[in-house]
Amino acid sequence: MIKERISIELSKQFNAELYSSYLYLSMAGWLSHKGLPGFEHWMKCQAQEEMDHAIRFFDYINERGGSVQMDAIAKPNTEWESPLHVFEGVCAHEAHVTGLVNNLMSCAVEEKDFAAQAFLQWFITEQVEEESTVGDIHNKLKLIGSAHNGLFMLDRELEKRVFTPFSTQA
Repeated sequence: MIKERISIELSKQFNAELYSSYLYLSMAGWLSHKGLPGFEHWMKCQAQEEMDHAIRFFDYINERGGSVQMDAIAKPNTEWESPLHVFEGVCAHEAHVTGLVNNLMSCAVEEKDFAAQAFLQWFITEQVEEESTVGDIHNKLKLIGSAHNGLFMLDRELEKRVFTPFSTQA
């Protein structure tokens, strides 16, 4: 049986993951409007991944006998100055999510909930990957600067991303 504090905190993270998905879909829409289908595709994959994370929290809470608390999802930003600014926002958001996950782990340690600690370890590792990946794209965009040909080359590169749902990962 899950402790009430853990259930509440994991529910908050469930809602944060839904917001992340919503934010990345908003970014995908803006990037599509700007004629960057590769960026749009990458961001849609990212939105799917965040939804996948939300479902993992949802399932875990329910499997442990908790009750998922669903909150209203805040409206995300819908306008950015450039793809660089989009990825500055992504970097900041992923750093924020890393903080949330780290706080969840601290809570699980305080509550001596070893099952929650094991569950959260995957997310801690995932956040290292997330921050690295978006940081790389952000750095490429900074190097590209105002060189439109570089932007279109990166757009083609990002179009190759494939989303693999967690349920099908080995």
